[in-house]
Amino acid sequence: MSLPEELLELALETAREAGRMLVDKRPVQGPAVVQTKSSPTDVVTQMDRAAEQLIVERIRAARPADAVLGEESGASAGASGVRWVIDPIDGTVNYLYDLPDWSVSIAAEIDGRSVAGVVEIPRRGETCFAVRGGGARMRTAHGERVLRCNTDVPLNRTLVATGFGYEAQRRAHQAQVLTGVLPRVRDIRRGGACSVDLCTLAAGRVDAYYERGVQAWDVAAGALIVEEAGGLVGGLHGAPAGPEFTLAAGPGTFEAMHDLLASLDPARD
Repeated sequence: MSLPEELLELALETAREAGRMLVDKRPVQGPAVVQTKSSPTDVVTQMDRAAEQLIVERIRAARPADAVLGEESGASAGASGVRWVIDPIDGTVNYLYDLPDWSVSIAAEIDGRSVAGVVEIPRRGETCFAVRGGGARMRTAHGERVLRCNTDVPLNRTLVATGFGYEAQRRAHQAQVLTGVLPRVRDIRRGGACSVDLCTLAAGRVDAYYERGVQAWDVAAGALIVEEAGGLVGGLHGAPAGPEFTLAAGPGTFEAMHDLLASLDPARD
């Protein structure tokens, strides 16, 4: 077994355990909000912290020399050349409201490049995963299937997933961008969790995804899954995907969506 495959196995086991804990221990009345970040609607619950603690403990026990970047706990250094990028609950507001589209996202990087990634979506009963060079797959109670992005979808038949930031000024501009996109595409879907949206794209359930403001822990696993499903992930004008802007789609669709979005100046607030 190669190192990326070993890292994938650890990520699968850890994400599955964290997902079970988040479902089983979610308070009936909803988890307590313990912190807000960029705005009052950008929340952290006690379950975000509990899940990240569980994930970090499992990784540290198996691989104590690895570095870790967690959404809640920040960065810690390592000496192995491997870094884990963790979002314990991507889609915290969905989790808070008991909506199904939230995930546990875990990626392993070697020399700054994701080589293994898992997006565990407990309420859907789906586990999406990929190892670089090995393709992307989805596991459910009914078995496994290979994931493939849709390609060369005409713009007017493109179903587009997107998300919005938490700050009012950013949201106002994102609404303006949306008014330029919506008349040109089939329709818009807003799920509320970047990693889930990327897996939805990889599974062919939407044709494109774009968003401004996503962070490394949001995309580290999901972007690898999209790429291994035959898709493209990037920013505007050849820039890499990142907080400024992230676009993902299959070949042909990616280029058409890029040109449309670039004309709307989506990477500003």
